Amino acid sequence: WKDRRVSSFSKGMRQRAGLAAALVNDPQLVFLDEPTDGVDPVGRKEIRDLLFEMRRQGRTVFLNSHLLGEAEQLCDRVAILLQGRVVKQGRLADLQAESSRQHLLVRWKGQAPRLPGCDDPLPDVADASVTHYHIAGLDPETAQPAIDAARAAGGVVVSLHASRERL
Repeated sequence: WKDRRVSSFSKGMRQRAGLAAALVNDPQLVFLDEPTDGVDPVGRKEIRDLLFEMRRQGRTVFLNSHLLGEAEQLCDRVAILLQGRVVKQGRLADLQAESSRQHLLVRWKGQAPRLPGCDDPLPDVADASVTHYHIAGLDPETAQPAIDAARAAGGVVVSLHASRERL
């Protein structure tokens, strides 16, 4: 490849060459714009591994990407832009905690009541006797009053599971 022009490389090869050029001077601060765009799956993993190693070494990497799953894997802090304006920013864990929920499913023989600490009940699409309740946060302690109230009112707890929204 030494005698070929970079412009003749595939997009993935150009991405790798650009990354190599950005890192050749062993910088402590790196800005990368879509570094895995056009790169095959093996190359994506290699680039992610390189970025993890850079982070482990204490380097700072600013990553611009529309691949939010990749940002979740790589970034400690994120900023979400909408039409050129920052609409959310902060530690990834904090941003995800804002939308974390526990999902409580209860089977009822009659009308589903409201439960303490839960959003409005939602009927299950597949089974009309089951009702969905959402409880903010992931702390299991916050679900206990709703579970106790459901059982005291004759409901049968079908399941309780936590979910954390992704970027």
